[in-house]
Parts: sequence; C-alpha cells; structure tokens
Amino acid sequence: MTKPTIEFIFDFGSPNAYLVMNVLGQIAERHGAEIKIFPCLLGGIFKLTGNQAPFNAFAGIKGKLDYDRLEMQRFVERHELNAFRMNPHFPINTLALMRGLVASQHMGVEAQYLGIMLSAMWEDGLKLDDAEVLLDTLNRGGLDGQALIELSNSPEIKAELVANTDASVARGVFGIPTFFIGDEMFFGKERLAQIEELLIKHAQR
Repeated sequence: MTKPTIEFIFDFGSPNAYLVMNVLGQIAERHGAEIKIFPCLLGGIFKLTGNQAPFNAFAGIKGKLDYDRLEMQRFVERHELNAFRMNPHFPINTLALMRGLVASQHMGVEAQYLGIMLSAMWEDGLKLDDAEVLLDTLNRGGLDGQALIELSNSPEIKAELVANTDASVARGVFGIPTFFIGDEMFFGKERLAQIEELLIKHAQR
C-alpha cells in the first residue's frame, strides 16, 4: 500500500501552523502517513486571494477575536502545548524565514530548521525579522547560519518560494494552515479530525 502524504501549506507567521505541527505529527504517525512541508508566503496568499489576517478581517466584529483567542487556548490545553506563547513582535515579516526553509530543504536540514524556528518564534518570542537575531538563532541551534542565509538569498530559492505560493493559490489555498491529502483540501486546525477520518478511510480500502 502506498504511504499516504499530508501536504502542509506552511508559513512560520501563522500561530496556528505552530499549534497543529505537533498534533499533525501524531496523526501521521498513527496512520503511517508522511508529512510534506510546502513553504509559502502567507502575505502573498492574502494578496493573491484578497484575504486578510483574522485580526484585521474580524476587528470590527464584536466578540469574534475574543472567541478566537478562547478557541486557541482550548486547543493549547487540549493538546498540552504548554510552551506556546504569542510572539510579542507579532506580526513578523517571515520572508527571510521562509526562504530559509526552502534553503533548508535543499541542504537536507529541514527538520532541524523547523524545530529551531518554530521554537524561536512561538516559544521564545524572538524578533526573527531582525537579520542578526535570525543568524544568531540558526547558529545557536547548530546550523551553519551564514551558509543557509546565503543560499536562501539565491535567485533560485527566491523563485521557488514565489512559485510555491502561486501554485498553492492555484489549488484553492486562501490561508494557513492548509492541508492536502491528494486533491482533498482542509483548512484550519479545526479540520485535524477530518484529516484523521480520511486517513482511516484510505487504510480501509
């Protein structure tokens, strides 16, 4: 049987992308699935689709953002994601981080890069759109920060990130976190149960 793949349309700038990462990994492990991280620019997705970040889109709706925060806290408690903290510098420009993620995939250090950056962004609250902070964070995490940043600034890596973003929008993506299993699209951390249900159905075929 072919191993199922969960494509994760990803940007470090989404707190929900951090929140689902650990939970999605557990789901994938339970069902023998593989997670494929697909780096995109959330800002680019918003621009191409006319979407907005929730704190802008729902700013004028009484109670909506308060409820969103409540749901986030429930998710954190339900899955014991006790290290999570909203970054005090939010929103952060993630262009350099996302180019770095593409570069890390080419260098074969994606998993390490993800771990370092997710912790730095959503646990340690670092201002990762500061070039010096980014370089220091990479080096302290055990990566060759200078080499990774140099590769991330290459025309090829820049073009790949743009192409990823364009391709995701062409598939119907309008925000992050978005997931695909084959042609089936799921948006938001609230859809993780549906992803697991689909994986169970695939296993029964």
